[in-house]
Amino acid sequence: MPKKRKKIRIFSALEVANICGVVNQTAINWIKGKYLKAFTTPGGQYRVYADDLHSFLESRGMRIPDELAEIVAEDARNQKILIVDDDADLNNLLLRYFEKTRPEQAVLQAFDGFEAGRILAEAKPGIVILDINLPGIDGHKLCKKIKSDPSLGNPQVIAITGIPDDTLEATILAEGADAFVTKPFAPDELARRIDALAEED
Repeated sequence: MPKKRKKIRIFSALEVANICGVVNQTAINWIKGKYLKAFTTPGGQYRVYADDLHSFLESRGMRIPDELAEIVAEDARNQKILIVDDDADLNNLLLRYFEKTRPEQAVLQAFDGFEAGRILAEAKPGIVILDINLPGIDGHKLCKKIKSDPSLGNPQVIAITGIPDDTLEATILAEGADAFVTKPFAPDELARRIDALAEED
């Protein structure tokens, strides 16, 4: 499985200095003094992950630029996968698969459209695996809601279905889904779709 996740932002020491309004050496001193968490490239340059810089600024009561706050919020969303399927066996199978293969990502479950709507509003996951044929609010309505409501964070939607209908793929993609997979499928097929979508961003 590729280690890359979409929109992971890394800052150089100079970029950290510019954000914080200090000279480059001050940022380097923070890193050397282990006040600011960083890693070193093979070329010996310091690099800082966005969430570590955010934590550093927050702990010191320094202003957090809007761009940095948005990057950290986006990264947090991308660490959450929501599985929406009323088939408990499949839902739990996917849960176990993603927990094993993607331990860095939180996996959430919903078994109907109403529960999915609540979780979407509260957790704002970056990826939604959405069964089209759901009880309550069906997958078509939920997909359109997800893609039309900016407050939900505009997650990527992978629509899944076991319904034998050749028109479903075109319909759900037109409603905003980012990918379409027919049942039955192997869990690693979904993983490949997720990574492919990440590469496109």
